[in-house]
Amino acid sequence: MSSGRDSPLARRPDRRKIADSQFWSPAGWRGLFVSASKSSLAALTLGAIGVVYGDIGTSVLYSVKEVFGSGHVPFTNDNVYGILSIFFWTLTVIVSLKYVTLVLRADNHGEGGLVAMLALASQSVKDKPELRRWLLAVGVFGTCLFYGDGVITPAISVLSAVEGLEVVSPNFKRAVIPLTLVILFGLFAVQKHGTAGIGKFFGPITLVWFAVIAVLGLSHIASHPEILWAISPHYALGFMFHHPGITFIILGAVVLCVTGGEALYADMGHFGKKPIRLAWFTIVMPSLTLNYFGQGALLLANPEAVKNPFFMMAPDWALIPLVVLATAATVIASQALITGAFSVTKQVIQLGYLPRLQVLHTSVKDTGQIYMPFVNWGLFVLIVLAVVMFRSSSNLAAAYGIAVTLDMLITTVLTFYVIRYGWKYPLALCIAATGFFFVVDLAFFSSNLLKLLDGGWFPLLIGGAIFLLMMTWKQGRGLLNDSLRQDALDLPSFLEAVFVSPPARVDGTAVFLTAEPGTVPNALLHNLKHNKVLHENNLFVTVRNHELPWIGMDKRTEIESLGHDCWQVIVNYGFKNDPDLPKALQQIKARGCNLDAMTTSYFLSRDIVIPTIGGGMSQWREKLFAQMHHNASGAAAFLNLPNNAVVELGSKIEI
Repeated sequence: MSSGRDSPLARRPDRRKIADSQFWSPAGWRGLFVSASKSSLAALTLGAIGVVYGDIGTSVLYSVKEVFGSGHVPFTNDNVYGILSIFFWTLTVIVSLKYVTLVLRADNHGEGGLVAMLALASQSVKDKPELRRWLLAVGVFGTCLFYGDGVITPAISVLSAVEGLEVVSPNFKRAVIPLTLVILFGLFAVQKHGTAGIGKFFGPITLVWFAVIAVLGLSHIASHPEILWAISPHYALGFMFHHPGITFIILGAVVLCVTGGEALYADMGHFGKKPIRLAWFTIVMPSLTLNYFGQGALLLANPEAVKNPFFMMAPDWALIPLVVLATAATVIASQALITGAFSVTKQVIQLGYLPRLQVLHTSVKDTGQIYMPFVNWGLFVLIVLAVVMFRSSSNLAAAYGIAVTLDMLITTVLTFYVIRYGWKYPLALCIAATGFFFVVDLAFFSSNLLKLLDGGWFPLLIGGAIFLLMMTWKQGRGLLNDSLRQDALDLPSFLEAVFVSPPARVDGTAVFLTAEPGTVPNALLHNLKHNKVLHENNLFVTVRNHELPWIGMDKRTEIESLGHDCWQVIVNYGFKNDPDLPKALQQIKARGCNLDAMTTSYFLSRDIVIPTIGGGMSQWREKLFAQMHHNASGAAAFLNLPNNAVVELGSKIEI
């Protein structure tokens, strides 16, 4: 990995091109949303409501219930005011101030998300190799925690929506888990077909959801308007002062109100800062506040409603329609997370932390729409396991929080290094800007550690297992490249020796993939040994992935002539680019290389890794890496090479 903000490869994408090419279908990091004839601020804002805020919008289903249902908070009017004030100021501090005001400024050439932040932070400290190594490890671990969160969030969201049927009638209780599993299966089963057909409804349905929860809240606030006084921070401070122990314990439940808050940053490159901020301050934040305060007003009037305050806000005639709407909203929130999992996995693969996986494009128009079967069904199996193990949204709430609060803490730490070493701000200002949020995040994380034995271990176990796989792959690839480098021959010297008595030349072009430029690929040695010929044109191609989200076509290829119609070519990709090697190589026609797609063959070396005792990694990790390497999808599919033009030659390599 190489390059940074000052690199000649760096190129900020044109926001208008992003809007035009990605706006009209549910592609990209979280999936897209609405169909229209041209992009606009209003349409982008509507899309942000459907994609960015679906998760945090459904947190009203369970947040208040879990705080008061925990049994730690004595039910008094003063405590209702205190808890609502804590909710309001948690949303204000973590979402409005931290993410919307500070973190959204840390864009990586227009892109956001933990992977983009990790790349930005690592480039900011590239002159400090030891610190950079630790930051990469911390950032990768945070990315792994995303998958743990990605298992809990759809499970708790859909389950809490379906649990609304229990309010309609206790007889529905037995149907909650089976119905939840059916809905989740249907959601994951349709992923292979893409979401272009339903994506246009994401924004409008979620907008209706926010309107409904706002109206529900207003209807109860009208009966107890005094509840609005809870906006004052003195109620939150008073509760924390009088109940410090209880406050620390319930922070693990309060954090549920900011589930999905990190999506503001993750989807920045998709929608832009202005639509995300506009959607938050005009629609999302007011709707959430009204609903939470409406639930508080309901609890003042009817303390028995604590068992499910959200659904008990609705009149009887509206219960079933509300359950249906809530289920639709949670499915949309889950869809956004699934699409995000595909995108994040693809980016992590291109950064070199996971083996190649099968990537299928679900749209002929938009390359951002992808489907990864292994990720899709792996997530589904883990989500089913979570639903079956925990069996209720309350139990899942006990498992939720550790992963997301640790991710928030990691984001704050990475932000410090970006603004200190990347933006060169004074140390005192950097500490002031991130120190407060660090303390808040640390308090939430510490509180959630109390859930460790009650289920918090589950997302941590998932994140830890994926982290082990990622680090094993990264280190194994390093060992493999070291082994190849030790045995490699110098390419210019080798060609000079070959052409002293050249073999027969055949028509066409041979493209040899090599990990290191300037070295002789094994595929070339095998071709000369067995076929005893060279093609008319020979390209020695190295694909490089950089810590940049996008690298434009004008910076895609670098070419150097080696003489005798042989060329060394380097092809550059950012971690959000879609690799397409034949398309990239078409650019070198103008640089003296006569390349005809119909007569081009691609020679790849399919290495078989042999673990050895001593050196490198422990024996079991070397065996794990060898298995991962064996199961990785072929480079041909990953680089979009034509099937009928690929020749794979095997070799064994010891690590």
